[in-house]
Amino acid sequence: MLRDAMHRTRRTFKETLNAALRAGLVGKTRQARKIPFLVKARPMGLRTGIDPTSLNKLADDLEVDAFLEKARRRKKA
Repeated sequence: MLRDAMHRTRRTFKETLNAALRAGLVGKTRQARKIPFLVKARPMGLRTGIDPTSLNKLADDLEVDAFLEKARRRKKA
């Protein structure tokens, strides 16, 4: 496609590629402006006592516990 456009417009490959990229980027930004993206909020269904802002800490704690349990099993074997 680029080679055909290159021959039709009598431009270099670099000029043709840059023009195609610019045209593609401009087209996408126009579409993005027309249709705004909306996020639909949904309840997470968390139990009381679970802080949604510290879920990474909970995941880290669970990973450490699993690692320690695996290490204990290896020592016993």
